[in-house]
Amino acid sequence: MQKKLEIIQGDITKATVDAIVNAANEWMLGGGGVDGAIHRAAGAKLLEACKAFPEVRTKVRCPTGDVRITPAFELAAKFVIHTVGPIWRGGHDDEDRLLESCYRRSMQLAVWVGCRSIAFPAISCGAYGFPIRRAADISVRTIQTMLNNGAPLDRVVLIAFERETFQAWQDALSHEHNALT
Repeated sequence: MQKKLEIIQGDITKATVDAIVNAANEWMLGGGGVDGAIHRAAGAKLLEACKAFPEVRTKVRCPTGDVRITPAFELAAKFVIHTVGPIWRGGHDDEDRLLESCYRRSMQLAVWVGCRSIAFPAISCGAYGFPIRRAADISVRTIQTMLNNGAPLDRVVLIAFERETFQAWQDALSHEHNALT
């Protein structure tokens, strides 16, 4: 099967992939946006699985740019990969590198546990305020680089909840494709 990056508009909780990525917060106790939606759809066992991770610092189970994995419980996926994106602070606080790390490390962890497919939301683009076009460029570039460097994933899906996010990812993919040709 040829490796493929897809962009769709929809609900990540309905994705039929091996792993979905959760744009979590550092304490991994659920929240708003995609994090809350994933917790609601996965059921109460997801929260218990998240609570099982030890704090690495006070109220921090997963530092920004890092990843953790749990079963997906009531979701169609097998796993939920939790990653904490950076809060946008004007671009001068290592936000780009941290966001890239979220995508790269999520893919690495998915491969490590044997996944062949993964779905991502727009990490950090909601309440954390990361500019969507900048985030789209980072996510598409990171994913394409991982696939081009041999990441054994057959399918990577970017799932946009809003039309603006979908369009930003489409534009970034078109730009990335044109840069390679």
